[in-house]
Amino acid sequence: MLEGVTDGAAAAMRLAGDAPLPSTLDVTDPGDWLALDAGVREPAWFHQRFMPEWEHSAPLPADLTPLGESRLALALCHRHGRVRQEALGHVARHPGLLPLVVIRCADWATPVREPARQLLSDAMNMGTALDLAPLVLRVGRRDRGGFGVDLLGQVLRRASPGQLTALFTDPDRVVRRFAYRLAVAGQILRPAELARAAAQDEDTVVQDLCATAALTAPGDEKTYEDVLLPLLSARNPRTRSAGVTGLRRAGRPEQAEPFLDDRSALVRACARYVVRQQGGDPVASYRERCVAPDDPGLPPGAVIGLAECGNRADADLLWPLLAHPVAGVRARAVAGLRVLDCVDAPRLWPFLDDPAAAVVREAVTALLPSVKELPAERLLKRTGSEQPRHVRLGAFRLLDAHGGIVALRAAVGLLEDPDPKLRTWAGQSVQRWHPSADVRRGDPEVGELLDRSRHLFSDYVLRRRKREAGVDD
Repeated sequence: MLEGVTDGAAAAMRLAGDAPLPSTLDVTDPGDWLALDAGVREPAWFHQRFMPEWEHSAPLPADLTPLGESRLALALCHRHGRVRQEALGHVARHPGLLPLVVIRCADWATPVREPARQLLSDAMNMGTALDLAPLVLRVGRRDRGGFGVDLLGQVLRRASPGQLTALFTDPDRVVRRFAYRLAVAGQILRPAELARAAAQDEDTVVQDLCATAALTAPGDEKTYEDVLLPLLSARNPRTRSAGVTGLRRAGRPEQAEPFLDDRSALVRACARYVVRQQGGDPVASYRERCVAPDDPGLPPGAVIGLAECGNRADADLLWPLLAHPVAGVRARAVAGLRVLDCVDAPRLWPFLDDPAAAVVREAVTALLPSVKELPAERLLKRTGSEQPRHVRLGAFRLLDAHGGIVALRAAVGLLEDPDPKLRTWAGQSVQRWHPSADVRRGDPEVGELLDRSRHLFSDYVLRRRKREAGVDD
């Protein structure tokens, strides 16, 4: 597979030696055709003068009739418009070059573009449309590329679900979006099929498009149930939230209650809406769940859900949950206290040493607004190599936010950390460090720390940084 213009130029060299087209590039990959088109016009390649008779022919290009498929492919990509125009007249003998005709449909030269569009219109049937769709849509992103997309849509609107299957599973999300939009507009997929697509596709646009179409399509109760189950069991939260919202329309709002504890904030919000619409009280439900701090079955979603719709008085239910044996519950409790604006730095301090990375991460986020009040030396001790990685990372985040010499001290110390990512982040922190107002001008420690990180700077930048701090070089 070709990657980039350099490989396109190399492919052009092989084609100039009459190498077969299928062995030179992947004819099913739009990127290879585009790379070839760009590579033929690369200066280093073009000055090889692979067709010297064309270079010297004036005022008209040479007769291209004797050219084989490989050379004709080069002619279709030639930098001179008259050569590209002449080459289009010989494409009928080589249908395998139709992808290059697609590219020429967006050509900047009208005498090339118009005959290319006529050729594509004559050749476009259901089979070629399905084969060329990924390339047509790639070219459609260019200026003057809309013709091919419009033509493709006209043909594929007559396609059956089976014919569009290849486009539904194409790795290019733009192709999948195009195919599903056609399917939704033409109502050629059943609601259950749309629901499965929404649950399985990784693209959020496809998820929203198919979920909305599945829920708004007419159908009896049984069909509607077939639609809801795939949506509610989907891994992606956008699709689950659509399914939860659809429960109200389906007359099953009571089935939304289990989703009050969902791991996704979007799904929890939709579930609260549905529960309220049937007269329920999500806050009371959350409080009932969180009243037992030792319950091993307490879902973490219920903890943060309480904070999302409760009030500051509910912090009294969250503080005991910091001792819960499940790390997810502890993490959500810390996050909930932050949401309720009930952070107490001394009480949260011990959770910077929690064995669960998620808890430390939430504790750091909660403590960031009060970082100037935290004891910097105690944080610095947590950056030692004997500490777990997540503890070192949490302490470094707080020290970096603190700024001043403590931030530089922590970052330089982590330049030799055993974790490569942490070393990289520490190096970036050193490079963006500047002395703040609380850094004593002329502090020799600043000069020592900068010297230890000399490898991160050019000599000029290092001298300038020292001058900013009032340190002699």
